[in-house]
Amino acid sequence: MGIEQEIDAVRAGIHAGRFLNEASVSQGVVLRLLAALSWPTYDTQVVCPEYSLSGRRVDFALCHPPGKPIAFIEVKQVGQSDGAERQLFEYAFHDGIPLAILTDGREWNFFLPGEQGAYGERRVYKLDIVERDVGECAARLQRYLNHSAIASGEAMQAARDDYRNVARERQMKVSLPIALAKLIEDEDGALLEIVADRTETLCGFKPDQDMVAQFLKKLFPAAPAPASAPPRLKPRQAFVDTPEPLLAAPQASITHSAIGQNVSKPLLDRFGYELEGQFFPARNAIDVLTKIFENLSARDATFAERFAAMPHGRTRRYLANGRDELYPGRADLCREHATQLSSGWWLGTNHSRQTIEGIVKMACEISNLRYGIDLIVHLGVSQGRVYVPET
Repeated sequence: MGIEQEIDAVRAGIHAGRFLNEASVSQGVVLRLLAALSWPTYDTQVVCPEYSLSGRRVDFALCHPPGKPIAFIEVKQVGQSDGAERQLFEYAFHDGIPLAILTDGREWNFFLPGEQGAYGERRVYKLDIVERDVGECAARLQRYLNHSAIASGEAMQAARDDYRNVARERQMKVSLPIALAKLIEDEDGALLEIVADRTETLCGFKPDQDMVAQFLKKLFPAAPAPASAPPRLKPRQAFVDTPEPLLAAPQASITHSAIGQNVSKPLLDRFGYELEGQFFPARNAIDVLTKIFENLSARDATFAERFAAMPHGRTRRYLANGRDELYPGRADLCREHATQLSSGWWLGTNHSRQTIEGIVKMACEISNLRYGIDLIVHLGVSQGRVYVPET
């Protein structure tokens, strides 16, 4: 009989409850399927039962060339294979065996013991020959266990290819929520714009980017950075329930003689910026950005042109020669969220606080100013989250 017919016969035996112990699984399932996969099961130098190593025994060692194990098979009673990976891995590590198979007759688990991660993360494939389609069962067994494929190295190469695909998929699933949390934490302009646009479509009113950013941060609180990098294949917690502690506002008020006023309010509660020790008040975060650009343009006539030449956002420009260049393809944004500077250049004003901070950092690079030292921005307190300059 061919492999598919043998699988059908094994399935019938499992349903009938014929395999009551490990011995019956070994003889009635494992050896039967190995024979259908062209293994000479009568040759104990090729299919070696009760293979001994350092006082321990593994149920089967598949050898190529004869007497040299290339794969181990550990057999358990039907339904009793959970938790047996550790023992099998110890056997495989001892002899440097690249392929390990754990089966209870019904479930076949194919492992690459030498790869990274926990036991389950080193599994290439889990095959349930009762639940899966017979054709798929036959294809998987041929892929990993066919005698000629193992002898030629094709089976190991296929297993490694499949492992890399599984590992990539696992890493992507782990990284997706982290990527989303990072976009929200960084107040990514493209993401905020998409959410704002969809909100406008639904209700006719468009929230500004700060409102969108605050909403997303409440919905997806970001996790703090881990103290040390986790193993490459270990899953990470993307979100935590513990809220981020607020930064305490400084207790002392400061005097800004340059504008002739005593500032009784802590600076964290104010809008404005400090340029080389002089404080300039502002009405809001956008006014802070606008006044910084006016100031830097007045100090250096080439500032605007040099800033415009830098890479900007993915879907917008922060500063442009023409109003319609700020938000390509979005006449509504160009009309509603732009202001013209004294120099004639147009500045986009549809930004979150995080984006404003990034724009100011770019401006500091152009002007040879140290952000947080020569130029400090104060963007107030928003929804319990304090924005502070870098030190």
